[in-house]
Amino acid sequence: MIVTKTPWPAGTATAIGSMPGTNAVEAARIVLGELPDLPYLPELPARGVGADLLGRTAALLVAMPVEVVPSGYRLAARPGLDQRRAHDLMRMDLDALDAVLQETGVRPARLKVQLAGPWTFGASVELPRGHRLLTDAGALRDLVESQVEGLAAHVRELADRTGAQIVVQIDEPSLPAVIAGLLPTPSGLSMVPAVAAPEAQNVLAGVVEAARKATGSPVLLHCCAPDAPLAVLRGAGADALGIDLTLPATESTTALDTIGELWDSGATLLLGLVPGTEPTRPPTLREAARPALELVDRLGFPRSLLATQAVPTPSCGFAGATPEWTRKAMNTLVDLGRVFVEPPEDW
Repeated sequence: MIVTKTPWPAGTATAIGSMPGTNAVEAARIVLGELPDLPYLPELPARGVGADLLGRTAALLVAMPVEVVPSGYRLAARPGLDQRRAHDLMRMDLDALDAVLQETGVRPARLKVQLAGPWTFGASVELPRGHRLLTDAGALRDLVESQVEGLAAHVRELADRTGAQIVVQIDEPSLPAVIAGLLPTPSGLSMVPAVAAPEAQNVLAGVVEAARKATGSPVLLHCCAPDAPLAVLRGAGADALGIDLTLPATESTTALDTIGELWDSGATLLLGLVPGTEPTRPPTLREAARPALELVDRLGFPRSLLATQAVPTPSCGFAGATPEWTRKAMNTLVDLGRVFVEPPEDW
C-alpha cells in the first residue's frame, strides 16, 4: 500500500544522511538549522569503523553481532570491540542530538533516520566463512528479523527523546548489483548468482512494511546508483523513492514510465538535484531546478505536483563535502523547495 499524504509540508527539502567531519554536535546543529522541515540523524563516516552506513546498521541489529576483518564487516559469534564501538558511536550521536535540541530549544515535528537495506547489508557483510551474507537464505531471514526488531527499538527511543514523528529511509545502493549478478565471490573468480527481482522485491517489502508499522509514517527507499531498479523499489511498497535525477538512467523510457506510475499512485520522489560535493562551477538555482521541471513537463503532469510529491535532495550524501559546500547546498535545496511550490512560468 502506498500512503498518498506525506507528513511534511509542501516545499520540504532534505538530504541523504551523511555529513562531513567528526563532530556530531556541529553536524546536528547544521541539519536542524538548515533543513527544519525534514531534518535527520546525521551519519559521520569520517570517524571510521562503526560510523559508516554498514556499521550504524550493525549497531541496530539484535542478537546478530558483527566484527571487522581485513576484508570488511563479518558476522561474529559474540559481541566484541567492534560492535561496542558501533553502539557507542550511535549513543554519542543521540546524545549530541539531545544536546543541540536543549541548546536551541528546537523541537522538530519530524526526524528522518537511515539504515542499510537487507540487500545492501547482505551484499557487503560476510558470513563467518567469508561468503556474502545474502548467499545464505537462513542468514538473510535472520538479518531481516534482526533489522526489524532493532529498528523498532531505535524508532521508539528517538521518538521518546525528541517527541518527533520518525521517518525511516532505507538505503539500497547495492541492489542493482544484487539483481544483475555483479557481486564477485570471495575468490574473485566468479560471481554470486543474481537474485531474482521478485525475490529482492519481496524481502525488501517486508522491511518496508515493518518500518511503516514501527513509525506510522511513510517509508523512504533510496538508491542513487546509475541503474536503480525503480520497478523493484516501487513494487516493494515504499511511499517515497530517492533517486539521482542528474543521472542519464532516469531519462530512459522505462524509467520515465515507472516514475509516471509512481506519481500517479500518489508516491513521492526525493529528487537528487544538487551535487553532494562542491563542483567546479556550482549550479544556479534555475540550473538545479531544470531536471525536475523538465521531468514533470515530459510526463504531462502539472508543475504544481512538485510541491506535494517531490522533495529536493543532494545527488548523494555530504560525507566528502566541505562544511562550506554542505551549508551552501542545503540552502540551495531549501530554495528549490520554494521553487517547487511556485515554479516560475518562464523556467
